[in-house]
Amino acid sequence: MLNRLDDYPIHQTPEPIAHPASSDPNVYDRTWFNGYSDDGTRYFGLGLAVYPHRGILDCHFSTVEAGGRQHCFYGSRRAPQERTEMAVGPFRLEIIEPLRQARVIVDENESGVACDLIFSARTSAIQEARQILWDRQRKTMDATRFAQFGRWTGTVSHPDGEYTVDSETWRGTKDRSWGIRRVGERVPVGAPHPQSPFFFLWAPLQWDDHISHTVFFDGPRGDALVREALTSPLFASEADIPDELDDVVTPMATAVHRLEYHPGTRLVARGELDLIDLYGAVRTITMEPRLRFQFKGLGYGHPTWGQGFWKGELEIAGESFDPAELDLLAPENIHVQQVVEVSDGERQGIGALEQVVIGPYEPAGFTDWFDGAR
Repeated sequence: MLNRLDDYPIHQTPEPIAHPASSDPNVYDRTWFNGYSDDGTRYFGLGLAVYPHRGILDCHFSTVEAGGRQHCFYGSRRAPQERTEMAVGPFRLEIIEPLRQARVIVDENESGVACDLIFSARTSAIQEARQILWDRQRKTMDATRFAQFGRWTGTVSHPDGEYTVDSETWRGTKDRSWGIRRVGERVPVGAPHPQSPFFFLWAPLQWDDHISHTVFFDGPRGDALVREALTSPLFASEADIPDELDDVVTPMATAVHRLEYHPGTRLVARGELDLIDLYGAVRTITMEPRLRFQFKGLGYGHPTWGQGFWKGELEIAGESFDPAELDLLAPENIHVQQVVEVSDGERQGIGALEQVVIGPYEPAGFTDWFDGAR
């Protein structure tokens, strides 16, 4: 089954592009973005993903303002064979220039959530180390991922109002990943066994002239399953990003996190990161959260609009909720991203801190699946 991309010399296997190399039903290919204002009072997130073996293309857009409700748009359809077709009802993602600019449009629809936004990169595309997680002898994640930092322009509207996004005061991150991870309905695989605990922390941060990027997957004792940190320069515009990308990333030897949680929750109240360079020098970054965004608004853990679930030939929906009224220990509310103000003692910046902790986690004192900090 051919599509337009088969006309380019990009094949990695003898199969057409539409045929994944793996037959795992959890194969996925996803684009994700966030955007936030410099004063930490507004945030939006969005994502679009195709699940080739499940035959599904779905998308989400959600926004929140300080003191207000979080508003969400959800869409899902049967996946088209043409991989360059990235539209679900009123939602569409357009690549204006690969690795430089993208446009996201949500036309007016019954959810009351709409937008017209352009992302312009200010860093190179930063490839992370391949991320592989295991549950006994089975891979639960095997993914390649890259991040790119930039700024936004455009407009967003929702049931409680609207706002303008300008390039001087709005920043954001693009996150592309593909491979295998748990999505959609669970596929029976024989004898049942206990679920494994899960800890994930991601801190894409922007400073005046560079970015810092840190990612952690920990085991239940705090042991490092995946741990990576780096810095990279910010360029004045997408036109200034060099085509040769080998010399624009400075890798760290490792990184360490220290987190404080709000009592009775798994929500980070304050955090520190140590970036440890190849020569052992330590840069400590403090993180102070300013705004919370619930990731169920992008389908993560959502009880009815989770990623990769079959909803029909074409279905859209929306909802609004007050983050202040949520039970933060309910499974669907554990996964969050917070806008954080950051400092290393000399410089200040802003960024996002994404976190999800499910199950026992010794460094935080969590001993059950959804107990909170004491």
